[in-house]
Amino acid sequence: MSHSVPMTKESFESLQEELKRLIREERPRVIQDIAEARGHGDLSENAEYDAAKNRQSFIEGRIQELQDKLARAYVVDLTNLKPDKVVFGATVTLYDTATEEEVTYRIVGEDEADIKLGKMSCTSPVGKALIGHKLDDTVKVKVPAGLKEYEIIDIKYE
Repeated sequence: MSHSVPMTKESFESLQEELKRLIREERPRVIQDIAEARGHGDLSENAEYDAAKNRQSFIEGRIQELQDKLARAYVVDLTNLKPDKVVFGATVTLYDTATEEEVTYRIVGEDEADIKLGKMSCTSPVGKALIGHKLDDTVKVKVPAGLKEYEIIDIKYE
């Protein structure tokens, strides 16, 4: 994959911190655990050694994944934008015409998405449908539960 990965500044910094922690703390710790487990004798029946090797494999895989994402990261700067349309990073308040409820979501990258925290992926059906629309637009979105209709009632860039 060579496409850029859009993310907020907060997400970029969070991934950088996780990468530093894995390299500086977790990797040396698991190397020490492997060395210690080797000292316990026969490796073919050594559960501690197997667990440490599995943990090492996970850590190394995650390090590679983070390095790739950070190398391809495109940090979206919202400071100079005018809130006239929905873009990546915008916080959007929607009026659900079926339930007559208001919901607020921030449009974020896939890694940041957490609907319980009000963070919607820009690649989700609703996220994709909202991007490019303006205040007071009505957006119809096909979701697994059927067709949803939202009215955009507020857009903020925070």
